[in-house]
Amino acid sequence: MWGMSDTSPEGSPASAESPAAAGSPDFDDMTRDIAEVPAVEVLVTVAVNLMSAAAVKLGLTEEGDKYKDLDEARKLVHALAGLLDASATEISSFHAAPLRDGLKSLQLAFREASVVPDEPGQGPGEKYTGPVYG
Repeated sequence: MWGMSDTSPEGSPASAESPAAAGSPDFDDMTRDIAEVPAVEVLVTVAVNLMSAAAVKLGLTEEGDKYKDLDEARKLVHALAGLLDASATEISSFHAAPLRDGLKSLQLAFREASVVPDEPGQGPGEKYTGPVYG
């Protein structure tokens, strides 16, 4: 797979004792596992990861302001909004509705956390969702 071989960089064959052989995942098995995952599940998983990361960057976790970074949060919320907009016709309302609710909550949290709030329609992701009001 992509330039991998049975020899180590020094030219000797990789032994069963090497870290590469002992603890490495079987890439063929991983590929098969990924191939079996429905696209909706991949989209929802990515969306949830973006939501979680945005919540951390907004300071909404137990650690509070320790990891707060509104510039990073803006990027994550915007990416989440773009993903949801692009996949709206591909995932059912069953999956999309709670993700849209979470996005709106993050957008409102961003607005509240901002020292100088964006104009309505100019906040993160609002180009995809339209203006978000409390």
